[in-house]
Amino acid sequence: MNVALVGAVESSRIALEVLTSAGLDSVTLLTLPTDKLHRHSDAVDLRPAAARHGVECVETANINSDETLDLLRQLDIDFSFVIGWSQICRSSFLGVARRGTIGYHPAPLPENRGRAVIPWTILQGRDTTGSTLFWMHEGMDSGDVLGQESFPVSPSETATTMYQKHMDALARILATATESLKAGDAPRRPQDHSLATYCSQRRPEDGLIDWTRPASEIERLIRATTRPYPGAFTTLRGESLVVWRAALEEDSPYWGIPGQVQTVDDSGALVQCGGRGHIRLVEVEPEGGESVSAHQVLARQDRLGR
Repeated sequence: MNVALVGAVESSRIALEVLTSAGLDSVTLLTLPTDKLHRHSDAVDLRPAAARHGVECVETANINSDETLDLLRQLDIDFSFVIGWSQICRSSFLGVARRGTIGYHPAPLPENRGRAVIPWTILQGRDTTGSTLFWMHEGMDSGDVLGQESFPVSPSETATTMYQKHMDALARILATATESLKAGDAPRRPQDHSLATYCSQRRPEDGLIDWTRPASEIERLIRATTRPYPGAFTTLRGESLVVWRAALEEDSPYWGIPGQVQTVDDSGALVQCGGRGHIRLVEVEPEGGESVSAHQVLARQDRLGR
């Protein structure tokens, strides 16, 4: 069985490890040139891993280009796997693999089709989510399900911890799916499209903190947009300040203006939010600087958001 893997992020690396250990006839990797990796906030240079496994590595900035499609036709691909690739795969690409093209989505399809699903999952306040492998067609994440695994979302879940849960689930469901593809009995479970929900694209500027919002809402935004994503941010003395980690502070005795720093100590900086709520900033990154403990850059009575 000859397969092609298209991707440029951590989930692509996980897929590469699984596929190269599955006893396939050949695996070919298609990935972004290094000067295009900025397309993904969680980009990974897959060339070293491909070299380690003796996998042919093809660089392409456009999966739908005639040059890329001609190469895939020459490779006589049985299946293509698109795992960690932001570009829309058009019908010309989807028709190249003789037995089908398989995608991966970090959601329990048909729920949360679309973009930026891991941040949106946390922002939605869900208590469960899941990972899905599906047969791709020209619809948005709407193809038949090949494999799926559900898992819990903790009340303190961050983008970092949820990302890792998805990577672990992907490794398991892809290993099972690969065996079923080899055996010729891979499932195709139609999605119930009446249950579909959709997540919109998020941009870095969507992480701007509004200090007049409730503390719980701000703390959730920080958890949802932390690494490997661009992070929630505010301004300090006219410059950007990314907040990587924070905690809700219950029963604070302080009154103040939203965005006002109330106290600072080694545990962080206590900041006033809307509705008398407070959060404690723990890890921040000043504009042009490195990630540091909040008490290293904030002082009592500083005003954030201006």
